[in-house]
Amino acid sequence: MPRGNHATLPFLRFVAALLFGAFSSLASAAETLIATRIWPAEEYTRVTLEAANPVKHQFFFVKDPERLVVDLEGIDLSDELRNLPSKVREDDPYIKTMRVARNRPNVVRIVFDLKTEVKPSVFPLAPAGEYKHRLVLDIYPEKPRDPLLALLAPKPDPIKEIANSPVTVVPVAPPSQPAPAAPAAPQPVPAPAQPAPDLPVVKLDPKLDPKKPAKTDRLVIVAIDAGHGGEDSGARGRGGTHEKDVTLAIAKRLKARIDQEPGMRAVLVRDGDYYVPLAQRVSKARRVNADLFVSVHADAWVKPDVKGSSVFVLSERGATSAAARYLAQKENESDLIGGVNLGVKDPVLARTLLDLSQTAQINDSLKLGKAVLGELGDVNALHKPAVEQAGFAVLKAPDIPSILVETAFISNPEEEKRLKDAGYQDRMAIAVLGGIKRYLAANPPLARAKLVLK
Repeated sequence: MPRGNHATLPFLRFVAALLFGAFSSLASAAETLIATRIWPAEEYTRVTLEAANPVKHQFFFVKDPERLVVDLEGIDLSDELRNLPSKVREDDPYIKTMRVARNRPNVVRIVFDLKTEVKPSVFPLAPAGEYKHRLVLDIYPEKPRDPLLALLAPKPDPIKEIANSPVTVVPVAPPSQPAPAAPAAPQPVPAPAQPAPDLPVVKLDPKLDPKKPAKTDRLVIVAIDAGHGGEDSGARGRGGTHEKDVTLAIAKRLKARIDQEPGMRAVLVRDGDYYVPLAQRVSKARRVNADLFVSVHADAWVKPDVKGSSVFVLSERGATSAAARYLAQKENESDLIGGVNLGVKDPVLARTLLDLSQTAQINDSLKLGKAVLGELGDVNALHKPAVEQAGFAVLKAPDIPSILVETAFISNPEEEKRLKDAGYQDRMAIAVLGGIKRYLAANPPLARAKLVLK
């Protein structure tokens, strides 16, 4: 070997050491994902990547076949990321399969094999609630699903739908006399508990019903909003029950009951475990020309002895109580936890949320809320004897009477058990329907173009 080559060996070793150190530094500096989640639904599939720091990313499409490629910069190829493809369900409407591998130094590539053409929304979320930094991939279909199709579909079998509701049935203890509430919360008003009726019929007090039933020549549409969903689990009971699960179960039961009524049909704003932004909940109700909007929730408080059911409507002049103001603030923060792409500008939604000509809507909402509250008193103790008001964003449809029903306090151990009970859920649905029918009997909807069901 020539003498000159011997002289270059130390230099080559030095360069190799530098390169090795550089790659080692990159590897040690790589971020490890805390968690990965996939929320499939007919409306869209959400993929969430959570890390301690913001995730740098790029994405692009590949045709024939349809693929979405996402490159993550500075992310370690950890077991959490390797296991992400196993979380794709076979019934996912948009993702067929997924592949994860290191594409080049310091870059991990995720390839989504798609079932159809999609229109993704990729955006970061700052820490909120229990979550750290999140990178969200919302995979929407290229052609959005028409919510009116839910009305055109054949009527479901309500008994089958109720039976299929994903709930845990537990023994229900009879409601006890309400204990004194915490000083920060209003005192509950007791109401006698009633057993579930033997037949699925809503019976109204004839003394409060008009002599003649309301006559309408069109379908009455009720939008039912199951609170929270997906990333946003809502309040959590001490027994581990999530608010998003019980609200969806009650919403499904209410829909089944409404669909049994002649001349009425219900549309679920959320029919699965995924998040719908607050403004989109309002917008969806308006797109189906809903006559009424009912948002279903399960309340929570810092002290476990607070109990009872409540009904809220929108207020333009501030909340009727400190508890109502706190609740509205908490519910309005759902978008921070559930995750909304704030970069999307929709003037229609903006007008919906900022419309101030809502006096008539609030008056009608108060009438609807009073009718529903009167029926809830036959199922559970009432937390307040009157309808409360606060600035709930989800109640801001300017042309739809809207109420928010707090079915019970999930933070109360006894009421948490009832919320998981199928019988209680059904009685709650019957009570809400009873209030709706009472309201419609006195306030029939105005005529409009008929919606023909085939």
